Amino acid sequence: MIFSSDNWAGAHPLIAESLVKAAGGFASAYGTSDLDRKVEKKLSEIFEREIAVFFVATGTAANSLALASANRPGGHVFCHREAHINVDECGAPEFFSHGSRMAPVDGPLGKMDPIKLETAIRRLPPGFVHGGQPMAITLTQATEAGTAYGLDEIDAIAGIAKSSHLPLHMDGARFANALVTLDTTPADMTWKRGVDLLSFGGTKNGCWCAEALILFDNTKAEEMHYLRKRSAQLFSKSRFIAAQFDAYLENDLWLDLARHANTMTRRLIEGVGASGNAKLAWPSDSNELFIILKKDTARTLRENGAVFYDWPVPQMLVGTLSEDEGLHRLVTSFATTSEDIDRFVAAC
Repeated sequence: MIFSSDNWAGAHPLIAESLVKAAGGFASAYGTSDLDRKVEKKLSEIFEREIAVFFVATGTAANSLALASANRPGGHVFCHREAHINVDECGAPEFFSHGSRMAPVDGPLGKMDPIKLETAIRRLPPGFVHGGQPMAITLTQATEAGTAYGLDEIDAIAGIAKSSHLPLHMDGARFANALVTLDTTPADMTWKRGVDLLSFGGTKNGCWCAEALILFDNTKAEEMHYLRKRSAQLFSKSRFIAAQFDAYLENDLWLDLARHANTMTRRLIEGVGASGNAKLAWPSDSNELFIILKKDTARTLRENGAVFYDWPVPQMLVGTLSEDEGLHRLVTSFATTSEDIDRFVAAC
């Protein structure tokens, strides 16, 4: 009953098999192999336009390089207060952009409130050198609260980015989970709405170690080659990242894996709700579930083999939990089984 993180899950067998196939023989290095080019072409087909693709090792690297490409002196990056890029990346985005700052924006359920975003941007008017200047906006899809921005919500954020002349980045560590929930296309959830840069994640959804930074404007790609190299993210044998994405994208495996993970979360929601011993903290749109448990119940579940994280209480829930309650995050993955769910619910 492992519900700690989708990072704990291994690799899907087809992805592992693809790595083995790529292990033999010779291939040109540093992203120039036929397999690299094949995956780049496939991603362009999936996103319905020519894109620039940069393979990296981690989501933090993708996020940091995206923001480094938008760097401005005294730059501020606007993100949700609880976004991964703000609270879980050890200052990497600031480091790689040489001193930019995260400008946290509030909003319910992990999503920036457009009005509060506009207000935050207006606090840095042009020419006010003491405060610095707006640099970029980044949104997380799916969010760290397990919710997903609807297409109209992305439109609202993108409209603010455009009117403010700021690039819009999407942290898509769980991109596929949000995509299948919205039942839309990769293009409709990104560049057609005004997203300029995307951190396209595969690691949380069945890959071994595969992330990509996607630029929807190819004219911005030349500098990114240098930024990636300087940050030690240019793999000599990048075909091994390409091999993972090759299997991941083949026959829509990536979407099937995300649908399974989301389905397991919905099953978990139904079971936990029926147990009477847990409360759903808020609705989930992806493969992350947040529940409120009595401390004794949480202890019993762990004694029965369940693994899940205690979670900081977000601003919107402060003061609503009793002394004997705690907030917990449960995450499903492609490897979660119905039996895992049933065992957890039975012990709840």
